[in-house]
Amino acid sequence: MSSLALLIVFLLILPFVHYSGDFAWRGFTRDLTGISYLYTSGAWLPNAGIFSHMLLGALITVLAPLQLMSSLRNRWPAVHRASGYVLFTAAVLTASGGLVYIVVRGTIGGSLMDVGFSLYGACLLASAVMTVHHARRQDVERHRQWALRFFFLAIASWLYRVHYGLWYALTGGLASAKDFSGLFDQVQNFAFYVPYLIGLEIYFRSGRRP
Repeated sequence: MSSLALLIVFLLILPFVHYSGDFAWRGFTRDLTGISYLYTSGAWLPNAGIFSHMLLGALITVLAPLQLMSSLRNRWPAVHRASGYVLFTAAVLTASGGLVYIVVRGTIGGSLMDVGFSLYGACLLASAVMTVHHARRQDVERHRQWALRFFFLAIASWLYRVHYGLWYALTGGLASAKDFSGLFDQVQNFAFYVPYLIGLEIYFRSGRRP
């Protein structure tokens, strides 16, 4: 993936990153009862889970494109390694926070969204672990492959919203509901990350170097 493409992605995700970070900070510092369904009045565990998920998720979303830029990686390899461990730690906490929220409270979309988002959290966690594992083993090729998987999972929350934006622009929200019970909503429980992972596997198996 070229540095120019990564820079474009980086610029496009900045508004989402700002929104997510700002909303998470308000969740930690204010009572959002009646303002957001994500906030659970009087319950610190689900609030800590979801808002740490959003705050640290914003961090990995904005750092992941920069981590793949070869120009930055080659010029400052020590920074690349250090930021890699920052991303690993943030990803573990992000996935854990989201999973805690799902277990304690559940998602607004019900059991199918619980499954889809839990699987996403598990994939994010696994890709972070494997990326660092292969880096420490100095297996460059596998490290790059897992880094690409991690990249798409790191920006998946943004992709989720891009899918909705495009769908509403094209169809006016066909098969989508406020409680996320529509057919499009149900497909989206998996479509914001699974097709990208499948596409990467096809790319890897084609024999091309990432």
